[in-house]
Amino acid sequence: MATSFSEIPVIDLSLADDDSTKSSLLSSLRSALMEVGFLYVSNHGVQETVVDGLVNALPTLFELDGETKKSVALENSPHFLGYSGVGSENTGGKADRREQFEFATELPATWHPGIPLYERLRGPNQWPKGHLELRSTVETYIDELTRLGERFLDLVAQALSLPPGTFQPFLSDQHRLKLVHYPALPAGDPAISQQGVGPHKDSSGWWTFLLQASPPEVKGLQVLNKAGDWVDVPVIPGTFVVNIGQAFEVVTNGVCKATTHRVLSGPHERYSVPFFQGVRRNLTKAEAVDTLKAHFNTLDIGRESEEGHAIDSAFLKGKYDTWGESQLRTKVRSHRENGKKFYPEVYDQYINDGA
Repeated sequence: MATSFSEIPVIDLSLADDDSTKSSLLSSLRSALMEVGFLYVSNHGVQETVVDGLVNALPTLFELDGETKKSVALENSPHFLGYSGVGSENTGGKADRREQFEFATELPATWHPGIPLYERLRGPNQWPKGHLELRSTVETYIDELTRLGERFLDLVAQALSLPPGTFQPFLSDQHRLKLVHYPALPAGDPAISQQGVGPHKDSSGWWTFLLQASPPEVKGLQVLNKAGDWVDVPVIPGTFVVNIGQAFEVVTNGVCKATTHRVLSGPHERYSVPFFQGVRRNLTKAEAVDTLKAHFNTLDIGRESEEGHAIDSAFLKGKYDTWGESQLRTKVRSHRENGKKFYPEVYDQYINDGA
């Protein structure tokens, strides 16, 4: 039986380029997938200029005036894309102390009455006017991370003794990117919540690729290990933190667990950029469970702490038949004013379903 982890492994993706080192890489990756669910990737192939361009844009973006932020407010968007202020998003029923801009692969809205309501999640971004360079920076970054995600999935498949390309059919046409700012906690006020974002498993994608965009001395991200202890995930320059999303746990029949994590606010402001690799919205629970069931039934099911097992997970626990509806529910519960405005027909159901 796997022991509980006390640190996050670093996987050097350049080892995949040499036949003499690739087997070692796949072995290390397999261990990270089945025993931890969180890892760093180094030598990942994303150009440094692309990463630096985005990091350098973050302070300017969050210093935009209130009217500019309001003009692209998430509350304007049925696709849940745009700006949301500190305290406007909830995790575990408590307000998160962060502000963020949410973007996605640029696509037109295609929803119309008669097709599933969750298809309304697909749609265009809101871009701050007069900041064309920001759009170029964000779109370039999304393109680079989309390519990295697809390359990484092929390595994941091979690490789990499956052919390259096995996991691509589960992917969506739209991936999401959050640019997140955690304000510093005011000194000397213990009454203020430390919850930057509460304990959760990623429900927004297949895999998450996180850029910790602050200096190494700025801490905050923690992962819950199998013993129920919180493990720090420090900044390692030149890496992405990569973790399993809920849909991947379902498709692997619990062999690869989505690991619970949180962010604690501290004395320094913190910037973070998670890229969520999208899952096909019409993926059903039965398809997710059965497609690779015969393969994963031969492997040991991963375990987790009691606290991690209790985390809200609509798709994992089977309350909704499609990934799209599960995702819509998560968005409505996290951004309740948006849910009331654009999805009144399901708002009460999603808020009060007892999941």
